[in-house]
Amino acid sequence: MGRVHSTESFGSVDGPGIRFLIFLQGCPMRCRYCHNPDTWNLLGGEEKTADELLDKAERYRSYWGSTGGITVSGGEALMQLDFLLELFTKAHQRGINTCLDTSAQPFTRQGEWFEKFSRLMAVTDTVLLDIKHIDSEEHKKLTRWDNANILDCARYLSEAGVKVWIRHVLVPGITDDDSYLRRLREFIDGLSNVEKVEVLPYHTLGKFKYETLGLDYTLEGVPPPTKERIDNAVRILTEK
Repeated sequence: MGRVHSTESFGSVDGPGIRFLIFLQGCPMRCRYCHNPDTWNLLGGEEKTADELLDKAERYRSYWGSTGGITVSGGEALMQLDFLLELFTKAHQRGINTCLDTSAQPFTRQGEWFEKFSRLMAVTDTVLLDIKHIDSEEHKKLTRWDNANILDCARYLSEAGVKVWIRHVLVPGITDDDSYLRRLREFIDGLSNVEKVEVLPYHTLGKFKYETLGLDYTLEGVPPPTKERIDNAVRILTEK
């Protein structure tokens, strides 16, 4: 059984094509701009089986075309690694394209976890890898964790030849400094498997959830990035 926060039927920005989105509960990070703090608790949501979710997803299969499928996000989907492995294995058995949206915080190359993760990657068609910040200390300020294992996950995915889209949230005064963006570009250029780099502008649409949950919103007063800064980040991270 997996603990599921919610599903969406027609995702168009979370992987190739039109996708059925599954949001799992649980996340170890506390990103200051997180717009889904209600997914943090691993014990929240509803229990669902892999087959229940896939049966529901397949109702929309006619809309997927040749590139669509399912995307699993969170929270942090890798917090439920066993369930995710079962879900993606069964999805491939049904001929369903799979996409994992992850920040990779649980990643390690050690022991049973890594063995299961390697098996998961064999049934994962695309990984959307969210790199929160390229600088480890700044990453810790932003998420409460450093980024060493996250960057190592990116290197492993490159070594394994898993298709990756890099995602980076642009937050004024935190991640939009040109020197950080250039360091991130240098890191990305060292990978051999990146198909796409996406700049995601910071927004405040999830702020009301913090108020509802009685949590402090620590980015109060930080505005969304301007079009100029967004265009600048896209230019640095994607132009040849």
